[in-house]
Amino acid sequence: MSIVRFIGCLHLGHKAIAKMRGFDNPEEHDEHLIKNWNSVVGKKDTTYILGDVTMEKDLDYYKLDLLNGRKKVVLGNHDMMKHVPKLLLHVDGVAGMVDYKGFALTHAPIHPSEIGGYRGNIHAHIHDNVLHEVEVPSRYSDEDSVVKDTLRKYYNVDAHRIGYKPKTIDELLTEII
Repeated sequence: MSIVRFIGCLHLGHKAIAKMRGFDNPEEHDEHLIKNWNSVVGKKDTTYILGDVTMEKDLDYYKLDLLNGRKKVVLGNHDMMKHVPKLLLHVDGVAGMVDYKGFALTHAPIHPSEIGGYRGNIHAHIHDNVLHEVEVPSRYSDEDSVVKDTLRKYYNVDAHRIGYKPKTIDELLTEII
């Protein structure tokens, strides 16, 4: 049986991110990511990578071949359009945003005024931060703006934040991460 999982902000080969995440170098960071990914993802599984595969370079795309399963990428702010042809040699698809079973799969969190149309937003981009209560502006007037608890509408799957193990929807809905 195939399982679908989610992770973002891999930042393969990025020295500063590796240091920020507590690793001595990018090689150690990437080896840890590969080991943890492969501990939960099977060969027939599909994983959505929600942006920032690397940091504006295509040199480390080959490492994607070391990760189990099919990989689909939702492009992030550090994924360069000019690199997409090379990226597609290592993944099964690339998109800007995906609607998956009523969840918006994006790199950056979607605007609160748009969250109502979705079961939730699975994203990365904000690293260890979590979205809590936000003002949900009306599309039509400020008078209709209200503060709503959106904590369980946003699911941040930054690689570091989720232990470098892609998560399923069920895990996201039941775990406090």
